[in-house]
Amino acid sequence: MSEPGRKKLKRRPFSPAVFHVLVSLADLDKHGWAIMREVEERSNGKVRLSPGTLYGLLKRLLDQGLIAESDDRPPRHWDDERRRYYRLTSAGRQALEHEIERLREALSAAAAKNLVIRTVPADS
Repeated sequence: MSEPGRKKLKRRPFSPAVFHVLVSLADLDKHGWAIMREVEERSNGKVRLSPGTLYGLLKRLLDQGLIAESDDRPPRHWDDERRRYYRLTSAGRQALEHEIERLREALSAAAAKNLVIRTVPADS
């Protein structure tokens, strides 16, 4: 429940690109190229981010406080010092959880209307 006199901020639904970028950062810090590859793989090629689109999106997510640059880096022999690594912030995780709940509610509404909903295994 929100505090008296405080408005609850409504967040607009995430675009598929934002959703997939935040999901890709939910388990590990990643650099841009790794994010781009994971988004394409996880979406079965349905979401493809060009470098310009990805880095514009990362800047916006940084400005919104949903992600942050990470100081954690892999060992030097695996790393390229030019890479920037990103991590999901607690605000980003909370926003992602709210978006997942919004999607669950939408799917429940569709199911209540007897619409066909195909489930996809988590590992596909």
